[in-house]
Amino acid sequence: MAKKAKDGPGTPATKALDAAGVPYTARAYSHDPAVSSYGAEAAEALGVDPGRVFKTLMVEVAAGRGSTLCVAVVPVTGSLDLKAAAAAFGAKKAAMADPAAAERRTGYVRGGISPLGQRQSSPTAVDDSALAHATVLVSGGRRGFDVELSPADLVRLTGAVVARLRTAD
Repeated sequence: MAKKAKDGPGTPATKALDAAGVPYTARAYSHDPAVSSYGAEAAEALGVDPGRVFKTLMVEVAAGRGSTLCVAVVPVTGSLDLKAAAAAFGAKKAAMADPAAAERRTGYVRGGISPLGQRQSSPTAVDDSALAHATVLVSGGRRGFDVELSPADLVRLTGAVVARLRTAD
């Protein structure tokens, strides 16, 4: 897979990939502002199997006396199992993070949050289904822009744990 950053916007995600020397393909598409299912829109617009497109969700997990924001990367074809996410991060409970807090933490807008190049990195978990594919697509840091890379590179760059995070099929 050749690196093709020029095919899409330069974002903190692509800068992180470039700095790490990771091969990826930039995949831009025309985003419809009326669409709220960003991942499904990406799969359709890019003509790829939706099982290869992953969404980046921010969760708040109980950590000792406080809580911390964590990143869960799951296929757009399913939903996040909050109990599984909590277990992946060694916590008892997890809840979806406040969107404004997620945006502040990552530096990205909702629908364009990438697991890569975040303003402040967070503990990350990637759903184990990603490993079944040669490449996966995640947000490139803007709505209408994904990056395609190997799941091994995604896990390595984010320091992610791999676990089943999606709800039962």
